[in-house]
Amino acid sequence: MLLWSGWLLLLPGTLLAQKQRITVAQDGSGDFTTVQAALNTVPANNKSRLLILIRKGTYKEKLRLDSTQHMVTLIGEDKATTVLTYDDFSGKELPNGTKLRTSTSGSFYIFGNDFRAENLTFENTAGRVGQAVAAFVTGDRAVFINCRFLGNQDTLYTGMPGQYGRQYYKDCYIEGTVDFIFGSATAVFEHCTIYSKQGSYITAASTPEGKAFGYVFLKCTLSSDLPRASTYLGRPWRDFAKTAFINCTLGEHIRPEGWHNWDKPSAEKTTLYAEYNSSGPGANTGQRVGWAKQLTRQEARTYTPAVVLAGNDRWKPDLTRTSIRF
Repeated sequence: MLLWSGWLLLLPGTLLAQKQRITVAQDGSGDFTTVQAALNTVPANNKSRLLILIRKGTYKEKLRLDSTQHMVTLIGEDKATTVLTYDDFSGKELPNGTKLRTSTSGSFYIFGNDFRAENLTFENTAGRVGQAVAAFVTGDRAVFINCRFLGNQDTLYTGMPGQYGRQYYKDCYIEGTVDFIFGSATAVFEHCTIYSKQGSYITAASTPEGKAFGYVFLKCTLSSDLPRASTYLGRPWRDFAKTAFINCTLGEHIRPEGWHNWDKPSAEKTTLYAEYNSSGPGANTGQRVGWAKQLTRQEARTYTPAVVLAGNDRWKPDLTRTSIRF
């Protein structure tokens, strides 16, 4: 092994970045012109944080951060104009004749632990063609601050059934049509805007059995231009789904009954769909389904990021934005 100009040369010729800060710029002014090229430099089992700055541009790439690539921070120059995008969808036929599934339709796969993203847009532009994932997140202790997630059906995939990871979203914008926030993670969404583009279902949690929390929405705004009473808060992808809306603002597009059992009456006994102290025209709980839960003030106090995301390691996500000069 040889050290050379800040890089470690690993025979037979692979370059591994030793720099803790990398810049991606399409105009060639950075270290790389593509995001994937920057991600490829992250060492396996990385134990020190690597910062990747992404300058303004639309980066059409199918991206992957491997399950051994940890401690990566991506920061965009501007969330509206720094866009990570692709256009795959479930059912799309590949040149070899195979077809993509929901789990392989993603634009960005985040398998590594301790991932962090700020000021970025994650997008799938396939359109209304069925399941088309913008971000597939399975790594533990993932944080997204001031990001956008744009798509239609299945925009944000937080982990396949049987997987468990903790995720935190703050000041984010998430849009979609059907089940556009779905998966198995324990995730907190705080001060986020959740925008429904079609009268359907917002969440489809598949919380593993035995987990105390699934999706928790804190002080979020649920908005839409849809007709009144056209959208459910959620339905259970798996029978032990857990979802809570606390101190949120619910638009008039939210249906009075609030929740749907996905035509599985048995799930009514095992799910935990909860609300507390929300406001807005969709927040009237008088006609909610009988198997939904209205939290008491004392119960609602336990729904904080520190409690929900603690885990065995007592994780507390860093909520401050990174100050970077591009």
